[in-house]
Amino acid sequence: MSDPFARGWSFLTAELEGAVATVRLNRPDARNALNTELMVELTEFARAIRRRTDIAAVILTGSERYFSAGADLAAQGERRRPTLLETREAVMAGPDMCEAWEQVEAVTIAAIEGYCIGGGCALVAACDFRVMGEGAYLRLPEIPLGINMSWRSIPRIHALVGPARAKQFVMFGEAVDAAECLSWGFCEEVAPAGGALEAARVWAGKVAALPPLPVRMTKEAVDALDKANHHAATFMDRDQYLLTSRSADFREGVAAFFEKRPPKFSGD
Repeated sequence: MSDPFARGWSFLTAELEGAVATVRLNRPDARNALNTELMVELTEFARAIRRRTDIAAVILTGSERYFSAGADLAAQGERRRPTLLETREAVMAGPDMCEAWEQVEAVTIAAIEGYCIGGGCALVAACDFRVMGEGAYLRLPEIPLGINMSWRSIPRIHALVGPARAKQFVMFGEAVDAAECLSWGFCEEVAPAGGALEAARVWAGKVAALPPLPVRMTKEAVDALDKANHHAATFMDRDQYLLTSRSADFREGVAAFFEKRPPKFSGD
């Protein structure tokens, strides 16, 4: 595979300075919404650096005003295929992306400014640490839209904030600001507004100054303990997504979102 830092990516930028890589989502026309192409690029990048021993830490960030608007609702058709079997394969783009970032052996740090919504939350939950700027917030709109929260992210969220907070965060679709994320354990530091990337660089510098072998072994050991039952909890979540995304409630939820009105759910 070609050098991921020399490759001309369409929707992200990547640079390596010393032992610290910085990856920036770069789809400004759509507020970094995660369409299939961006998710594939993020997956390919993470897989390309997964075992690189010259990288100690990877910072993942968005723009100075937002991290990501989440999965691209306008691109839902990208994941529709002629058969249900083919569609079932296509909807793995999100879970594959999160898994690829979770499997990077270097320490991963998400630097979040502004809003981080839906699939953006799933992506940062797959990182080792999260640094948020003041005024930043996380929000999951999936259930209020009529679909389940998938991408195999619920166990990651549960591990960070516990069962009651995970239910609150996933069910209600309400924004959780940086200060509350810090109190919940959803992020490790709140920096001044606009300072998340610089704070993440401090974290990355601390990691890069440590002996790399025990750092990687510690990450592997903690992840193995924490994620032992994740697959059992999520192996069906893409099929739950396929079910809910074909429901009348999902069509109503999306229509209400675009029409800026309260939805009327029926359970169908």
